[in-house]
Amino acid sequence: MRNYIIKRLLLAVVTVYAVVTLVFVLMRIVPGDPALIALAEPGRGEAIPQELLEEKREELGLNRPLYVQYLTWLWSSFRFDFGESSWGGGDVVEEYVQRLPISVNMVILASILTIVIGVPLGILSAVKQDTPIDYIARIISISGLSMPSFWVAGLMIIVMLRVFHWLPPLDFIPFWEDPWRAFLQGIFPAFAVAFAFIGSTSRMARSSLLEVMREDYIQMARAKGLVERVVIRRHALRNAMLPVITILGLQFGFALGGLVVVEAAFNLPGAGRFLLDATIRRDYNVVQASLFAIAIFVTAANLAVDILYAWLNPRIRYQ
Repeated sequence: MRNYIIKRLLLAVVTVYAVVTLVFVLMRIVPGDPALIALAEPGRGEAIPQELLEEKREELGLNRPLYVQYLTWLWSSFRFDFGESSWGGGDVVEEYVQRLPISVNMVILASILTIVIGVPLGILSAVKQDTPIDYIARIISISGLSMPSFWVAGLMIIVMLRVFHWLPPLDFIPFWEDPWRAFLQGIFPAFAVAFAFIGSTSRMARSSLLEVMREDYIQMARAKGLVERVVIRRHALRNAMLPVITILGLQFGFALGGLVVVEAAFNLPGAGRFLLDATIRRDYNVVQASLFAIAIFVTAANLAVDILYAWLNPRIRYQ
């Protein structure tokens, strides 16, 4: 197990830097001048002097060759020093850390909603196969798989505004100042992110449980006279939940990426909104730092799931 974890950690490092290297190249292929965007002012009609542009490019390091920019960024990333934002001027790491708790809270809420709704929905759909309950659960699952989170967020805002004439608070409220208003503000964007995860988790739980319930040892347990509830709880669920745990762990990492548009829709100043604004403004340092963090979260979640596999199922061993 120790050798496996070491190998996976090394592979995780390679994966993270492959992702951010691709982002580094793509950000510089996309048309647009970050120096021009950083100097632009709303409503400004006159052209920005070329001398001012050159000074800004030199300040941002954009006048150096591409390989020099990459090597400089690579060395800085080893020290978790991603420089300053070209738009706001603040330290990238400090600004990202300030916004990260908001996004993490949303991810935790979305994960809780996924587990509380998605897993029981899939189990109920499998136990009540080909019944009206199963059909309703499958409709919910397919809807979750079909609708992206930004569409769900927009739909929720429209329905709440037009039907109920109410909107959740769109200005950020810390939990310690007003817990109830903070909960109302957080539960709706969390559900918008979780809705797709509920669909995939429910489908996975249903198919996995149906497959396990056809195994010989399940039929043997029934033949011994065990009631169906005991058969499902003691014999079927533990093996059926292994694929579900995989998808739940990966969703926890991917949820940070799903918050990008949802946080913008609900006006939450989280890490996802930070990444979206930086992408629009071509803020290289912020985009690279944000995606660096997301890649770390995803690979860490993947590793945690693999280790949890061996703990849940003693038959699984990593040599």
